[in-house]
Amino acid sequence: MDYSQFFNMIPEATLVAILIIVFLADLIMKGEKKVASLALLMDVLLVVQVAVCLMAGPASAFGGIYVTTEAANIMKVILTAGTFIVCVMAQPWLSRPGVSNKAGEFYALVASTLLGMYMMMSSGHFLMFFLGLEMASVPMACLVAFDKFRQNSAEGAAKFVLTATFSSGVMLYGISFIYAAAGTLYFDDVAAVITDTPLAIMGLVFFFSGLGFKISLVPFHFWTADTYQGAPTPVTGYLSVVSKGAAAFALMAILVKVFAPMIEYWEYLLYIVIVLTITIANLFAIRQTELKRFMAFSSISQAGYIMLAVIGGSAMGAAALAYYVLVYVVANMAVFTVINVVETRGNGTTKMNCYDGFYKTNPRLTLLMTLALFSLAGIPPFAGMFSKFFVFMAAAEQGSFWAYFVVFVALVNTVPSLYYYLRIVKAMYINQTDAPLPTFSSDGNTKLALTLCTAGIAAFGVFSCVYDWIAAAAF
Repeated sequence: MDYSQFFNMIPEATLVAILIIVFLADLIMKGEKKVASLALLMDVLLVVQVAVCLMAGPASAFGGIYVTTEAANIMKVILTAGTFIVCVMAQPWLSRPGVSNKAGEFYALVASTLLGMYMMMSSGHFLMFFLGLEMASVPMACLVAFDKFRQNSAEGAAKFVLTATFSSGVMLYGISFIYAAAGTLYFDDVAAVITDTPLAIMGLVFFFSGLGFKISLVPFHFWTADTYQGAPTPVTGYLSVVSKGAAAFALMAILVKVFAPMIEYWEYLLYIVIVLTITIANLFAIRQTELKRFMAFSSISQAGYIMLAVIGGSAMGAAALAYYVLVYVVANMAVFTVINVVETRGNGTTKMNCYDGFYKTNPRLTLLMTLALFSLAGIPPFAGMFSKFFVFMAAAEQGSFWAYFVVFVALVNTVPSLYYYLRIVKAMYINQTDAPLPTFSSDGNTKLALTLCTAGIAAFGVFSCVYDWIAAAAF
């Protein structure tokens, strides 16, 4: 074996180095400032990792098992930046008694999960993709169960593990069908020989179903609300943006690269799933009274919008997907940062009615959360409006009646989504209560996370160079 090929995997190699450095630092560091020192170390290393991914170019290794592109490197930059925000906003939670002694484990698990996502997005072989998926899923289950002595956390982790195991089995079953139909598991070789035989169609359906669990597409979404509610808030934010973005990009890459000869089958499958996902998630989001469960159904709906970019499998769709994930990262993490502040300093409350009158005691947090919710709803001039516009355009580019119909349904569904996002705004600004939440003094990490997210919400919709940068890599 030519071990020099590992130099073609620079982003993955540096992430492994980060994992080792954090592990050793956790063993060596002692004293009261250990949590703050680990947090600073992890933040610096992730900034370096973003720079490494920015400088990385297309590469392949080990006979085509590992293949990365400019678009995949752009997604790695976006997901690593999202992970950086998660680690920054998690620091106040990691400083709490009962959790502070596990800060090193948290950062190691986050790095391990991110490594698995890298491997998913840069795989050129189905087994490589499956190994990357499991590398991302197993540490994620540990993160969900991080507060294992909380009943909700243990329950959420159990449901996540069971559904992840089931979905992995379904996906592996589909991969076996694909191997039987094509005689190979290399993406390029499968694309060259696969046809619309019953065996190949079954393999496509099972593979799509397995990955649909990871993205929380309807009807594979049942685990999402309980897991989001039970997991620690920083982990919930990580699940909702970074994990979902990696799985969505990997699904699009495989559908376009491998199943292009069967596009007439998976396009209709996407039409059905997108309509069901956006509509059902919106209807259930309206009924929620617990904020993390509400954000779970919001993220399911957002997954449906992300999948609009996959229709047609064009370069414009790849650019729209990456841009949507970028905007979704900053908007969603702004909301979860505020939720984390309130939960950490407000006796663990995440009920929606606890935000009644929030503006009176915490006007700055209220304003930043409002901007993030407006972006998620797609209200101009915030970046969320432009991200939705680009995925609508990518879907409409396909040109068929059904593509236009799905875009129309998605547009109609922006109305109920606007309603349920404004419910939170109404609670914070208009609803009255005799016992509003106290005034919270945000620490430096919270301020940094909110500043980055708010700047992204404002800037990504104004500076066209961001989308041009992503589109140049996709085309």
